[in-house]
Amino acid sequence: MWRMWMQRATLCCVLLETFIYNAQGLNMCMSGSATSCEECLLIHPSCAWCAQEDFGIGRTLPSRCDFTSNLVKRGCDTRYIESPQSSVSVLKNDHLSSKGSGWTHTNVVQIMPQKISLSLRPGDQTFFELQVRQVEDYPVDLYYLMDLSLSMKDDLDTIRNLGTKLAQEMGKLTSNFRLGFGSFVDKNMSPFSYTAPKYQENPCNGYKLFPNCVPTFGFRHILSLTDKVDRFNQEVQKQMVSRNRDAPEGGFDAILQAAVCKEEIGWRKEAYHLLVFATDDVPHLALDGRLGGLVQPHDGQCHLNEQNEYSASTQMDYPSLALLGEKLAENNIFLIFAVTKRLYVIYKNFTALIPSTTVEILDQDSKNVIQLIVNAYNNIRSKVELSVWDHPEELSLSFTATCQDGKPLPGLRKCADLKIGDTVSFEVGVEARSCPPRGTDQTFTIKPVGFKDRLEVTVDYQCDCKCTQRAQTNSSMCSSIGTYTCGTCRCESGYLGARCECQEGEAGSMYLSACRETEGKQICSGRGECSCNQCLCYESEFGKIYGRFCECDDFSCARHKGVLCSGHGECHCGECKCHAGYIGDNCNCSTETSPCVSDDGQMCSGRGNCVCGRCQCTEPGAFGDTCEKCPTCPDACGTKKECIECRLFNSGRLADNQTCQRLCKDEIITVETLKTDDPGAVLCPYKTDNDCVMKFTYSEHASGHSILTALKEPECASGPDALTVLLAVVGSILLIGVVLLGVWKLVITIHDRREFTRFQNARSRARYEMASNPLYKQPVTTHSVETDFNMFGKSYNNGGL
Repeated sequence: MWRMWMQRATLCCVLLETFIYNAQGLNMCMSGSATSCEECLLIHPSCAWCAQEDFGIGRTLPSRCDFTSNLVKRGCDTRYIESPQSSVSVLKNDHLSSKGSGWTHTNVVQIMPQKISLSLRPGDQTFFELQVRQVEDYPVDLYYLMDLSLSMKDDLDTIRNLGTKLAQEMGKLTSNFRLGFGSFVDKNMSPFSYTAPKYQENPCNGYKLFPNCVPTFGFRHILSLTDKVDRFNQEVQKQMVSRNRDAPEGGFDAILQAAVCKEEIGWRKEAYHLLVFATDDVPHLALDGRLGGLVQPHDGQCHLNEQNEYSASTQMDYPSLALLGEKLAENNIFLIFAVTKRLYVIYKNFTALIPSTTVEILDQDSKNVIQLIVNAYNNIRSKVELSVWDHPEELSLSFTATCQDGKPLPGLRKCADLKIGDTVSFEVGVEARSCPPRGTDQTFTIKPVGFKDRLEVTVDYQCDCKCTQRAQTNSSMCSSIGTYTCGTCRCESGYLGARCECQEGEAGSMYLSACRETEGKQICSGRGECSCNQCLCYESEFGKIYGRFCECDDFSCARHKGVLCSGHGECHCGECKCHAGYIGDNCNCSTETSPCVSDDGQMCSGRGNCVCGRCQCTEPGAFGDTCEKCPTCPDACGTKKECIECRLFNSGRLADNQTCQRLCKDEIITVETLKTDDPGAVLCPYKTDNDCVMKFTYSEHASGHSILTALKEPECASGPDALTVLLAVVGSILLIGVVLLGVWKLVITIHDRREFTRFQNARSRARYEMASNPLYKQPVTTHSVETDFNMFGKSYNNGGL
């Protein structure tokens, strides 16, 4: 359905373009002044050639190259019109294998179709569709490649029983699992290793902590892939560490040998190939070998001797990243970097340069290696990405992915967040830019990364016209001095004219008017000579001058950084004709949108616009290739919060491991105490479901990677104990009751005492003498009466009686 829609859209575009050119009077087919059918076909997919013999009789200079509709209007019979179209033929189309259908591993089909043939006309884009499905219970070959330098001694102790445990975990994912083992240290030469005689047999000689080591070696293949996991344990238990001199290791030498020595390692064609690379340091890169005098580049071949050791370690330089990526892809190997946290960013940068690689953080003693491998395997099987092999230069490819949601995604060639058994489809657009030399057979291959299944595409170019097969030499139509083909004459050297009727050098006023584009303009545009009613264009050191009036050339088009049409188009009569996937006056603007799609599937992370294949961020403070970095954006803390929850606590919306691994790729550092003195860091607190407060900082480093620094545990107020609370409440109530009773008792006591005192006082006042009672009267009263009497002439005063 999508292919039919695209083909119809392409046809509509061609018709619309034809209409626009006709409306503007800019007929591209006629302006090219094609002199042969082949030249006409190369101008534009809508151009056609009329091979009819009597076409154009009566016209001075008939143009046989035009739009089909114009040729028909001008009297050309459709039988003589040459206008081949692109087509697709499916040669092999076995159905996809279904999960749980009881198939054998040798006839599994995970891509459909398997072989097609394309017939392409230059400039005409055609489409075909392919489908991919990852089947369930697919065989897995896992080769464990371990750094056995001295610093990995504790890791070696940890993995001594790795085989059994790993087989149990992988048995949950596949019933056909094989395991192998290899080790590496570094080149046994100066300055990479200790070369003094006393260190040859024991490079740890004199080292107090670990006095015994095996001699330094580059790469040693120890156990071929086998389903006998006990053998893995036995071989690992025999191993001893070695010692090299500098910090970097020779791991890339080992990776290349493990990839290309297919028979020795035992890689099966019908299995997923996983190569686990465990180390705690950085690797040596290409050109580092020159420090030891190794100037010969690595040849990419297998060099294992009879002892299964890398024999060319001291003869060739370390391999380059490009060579590693090529050999891993060629042998369908997924590389898993299992490295310590401090090396995560370094190896993460390697994954951008080496396809089909992932990075996982390894604990200091490799305790989490099993979960690490399982996570990486699930991550690998959750996505499908197409790769193109042996891509011819004459072809331009475009991709449109339709993933599990059914929505077409132009510009993408991969799908993520898939489950085993999901079917995804890809629409592939193919356009031929030019014609290769005749007789050249071209093929290319499209395959999902890491799959053995592939789609083989054979390409045939529609660059020749059928009418050339009826060519007549020394034809009377050409005055017997030329070859008549496709309605025109190809004159022998020294002759000109539509019918070879003129000789070179003949000129006259009767022909000059036919050599001017319009009256008043120069003859042949000043860039040619008029001979026999037609222009002979001069040669130029800059390129080709052509056209009916020598008005066109292929070098006067717009340039970008000094490159004509930016190298992404052809210069045609002063105008750049861009290849598929590019637009603009100088073809410098790419229409590819896949570089603008962020990990969450949004275009430019929703913070910008995709212009010419690059994101132009519109959100203040946003930056990065896909505008994914924006510490000051309002939603920055909210976005990173979900990654903190899923990575540290396995909770939240992204708790699904595959989703978390895909969307949360920032480095996370956990600390006991969060410091906020970094001016470039944004503090992000939030409240958890348990009403705790989680805090982290988000910062962008100069190297371009994001770092999240978070607390190991949220800050939580310790929850009260229920029994303690109950006892405290009951105790508080009892205490308050006792206090209240005490207060009441005290008040009553004070009141009683006051009353008693008052009573006592009253009682004391009641104790009085009877005589002192003013109400009491004595039964006998005495009264003093003063009387004066005169007796015998004397006065007497009686004071009382």
